[in-house]
Amino acid sequence: MASQEKWCVVTGGRGFAARHLVEMLIRYEMFCVRIADLHPVIKLEPYEEEGTLGKALKSGRAEYLPTDIRDKAQVIKAFLEAEVVFHMAAPDSSINNFRLQHSVNIEGTRNVIDVCAKLQIRRLIYTGSPSVVFDGVHGITNGDESLCYPVKHNDFYSATKAEGEALVLSANGKNGLLTCCIRPSTIFGPGDRLLVPSLVDAARTGKSKFIIGDGNNMYDFTYVENVAHAHICAERALASKGEVAEKASGQAYFITNMEPIKFWEFLSLILEGLGYERPRIKIPTVLMMPIAHLVELMYKLFEPYGMKVPQLTPSRIRLLSCNRTFNCSKAKDRLGYTPIVSLQEGIERTIESYSHLRAEHQPKRDGQSNMHIYLGGGKVADILLWRDKKQSFTTALLLLAFYNNFIASGYTALATVSKLILMMAIFLYIHANLPENIFGCVIERVPVSAFHCSEEKSRRAVHSAVSVWNSLVGVLKSLCRGNDWSLFLKVVIALVLISFLGALSFQQLFLAGILFSFLGFYIYEKKEEEINMLFRKATNYGTQVKYIVMKNARILH
Repeated sequence: MASQEKWCVVTGGRGFAARHLVEMLIRYEMFCVRIADLHPVIKLEPYEEEGTLGKALKSGRAEYLPTDIRDKAQVIKAFLEAEVVFHMAAPDSSINNFRLQHSVNIEGTRNVIDVCAKLQIRRLIYTGSPSVVFDGVHGITNGDESLCYPVKHNDFYSATKAEGEALVLSANGKNGLLTCCIRPSTIFGPGDRLLVPSLVDAARTGKSKFIIGDGNNMYDFTYVENVAHAHICAERALASKGEVAEKASGQAYFITNMEPIKFWEFLSLILEGLGYERPRIKIPTVLMMPIAHLVELMYKLFEPYGMKVPQLTPSRIRLLSCNRTFNCSKAKDRLGYTPIVSLQEGIERTIESYSHLRAEHQPKRDGQSNMHIYLGGGKVADILLWRDKKQSFTTALLLLAFYNNFIASGYTALATVSKLILMMAIFLYIHANLPENIFGCVIERVPVSAFHCSEEKSRRAVHSAVSVWNSLVGVLKSLCRGNDWSLFLKVVIALVLISFLGALSFQQLFLAGILFSFLGFYIYEKKEEEINMLFRKATNYGTQVKYIVMKNARILH
């Protein structure tokens, strides 16, 4: 490029909102765009190859430079000859790691400011967050820029973003640098790798049925192109001379679609648009918070061992259940910002861009699951695996009613059986004497054959009992040979479990059996691969221990 060309830099340029800003800058032909991001080389998506970005990279109107803003030397190299910097680099907000958030949002931002001053860059637009004024407890309704930073933030991301924002605003006017901060509220749109994919994952695992709180909390969402547009409005305002630039600089601005909507209604529109059910079951926040604290504690304990960042955390529960709406009057007056894409159109574009995640395209299991086969593949399997939710729920309620009336009542076994038979006799007698039709409903008679055990059924029952016995004998034979380590481990685990259950009373066993039957089998079917993987790892570990023990025994001999 010729030296007289004007350059701008977008830090974190391969992020969600940053990609849209880069493309908008290229389309408007305002600057040559230098994309600064962590990756060693830029990897374009298929749609980018032949699109605006791919053509700009080939022609030289855009270039990619690997940059870690925590390294000042790399920042200097990326900012050379730049006139404007859009500072959008930041870690994932869901990663509540203080060291990471501090190093990027504070130390990295300090490097950006220092290099801008050193190279006499004229304008710096910082991408902040509305969370900088959120304390994690009190909701915000139509909040404006007069809101102060809270004493304590909801998480490390918000706290460090607030400090980074303060650094940028305090740098305004030094060495001719003009700065401002953009606070876009809950960005959504094509290319989002967090909001929509996590919603679809929740829908496919049955977790999207729940509403945390009363479901009436209002939110401001911002379509991603409006966020890019707001950055360009800010740059143009700072580039203006006189009073416009003076009023625009040194300020923070809330950016939204200016169309507040119920948070759970927005999620429902996205889910329904992709063919999933909308959330319906409301769970009070007070019930979710203890669970979220427990999940967060487990993450802190197991993070060093590779545990992924959980979605159910206290900070996220607070975000999902409170009001968060903001006033954009200041951005409209001083930057000339108004949304260029409406909320409805943004939702439609988003749904269209995620057509590959529609419900009808979700992967389906070929044939019956292993657990369905293990349970016999019949009606019992359908009930325990919740294939027919109405029937499963009814059966669970009946078993719990039986537990409450017969098991938990403290009756002896004989009294329980007698009372049960008495109730069955009364029911059958009354049922037999009912008219054939009551209010248009036909009463089906219980046939006598329903209680008859045929010779074939008897043979199958005996055959099953014999097969189980022979299987147990086979297990004993294998243990005697001492060759099957995996089988030995299974037997040990099973016997330890049985010994544990043996210490429980019949009432406790019955209740635990109901819970396990209606939850354990279902969970195993949904997480079969993960559970099997854990078992294989345990088996491999056991094999290694066995090898070490035998090796040491040979050495001692």
